[in-house]
Amino acid sequence: MFRLWAKELKENRMLRDTVIICADQETRTHKVFSSLEEVCYQFDLEKPIWLESNIHEFRVHQKTRFTQDCFIESIPFDYLEIQVIEE
Repeated sequence: MFRLWAKELKENRMLRDTVIICADQETRTHKVFSSLEEVCYQFDLEKPIWLESNIHEFRVHQKTRFTQDCFIESIPFDYLEIQVIEE
């Protein structure tokens, strides 16, 4: 089972969060992208752009933060953080 925790934070306070459970028999990368797509659907956000810093941080720590630089539209929070909590 694969679980991804996503949360919106502003001024070090969590505005909202969700846990996405993915039971597909796909690759880890596919599970991450499909879970992120579900998060964006639930939070009514556009999909963020993965920058090199996001990719590196996610590979090393299994979590990353998407700031305003990763979104085309303006966001009403400081960053969106995703973290793999179970594989």
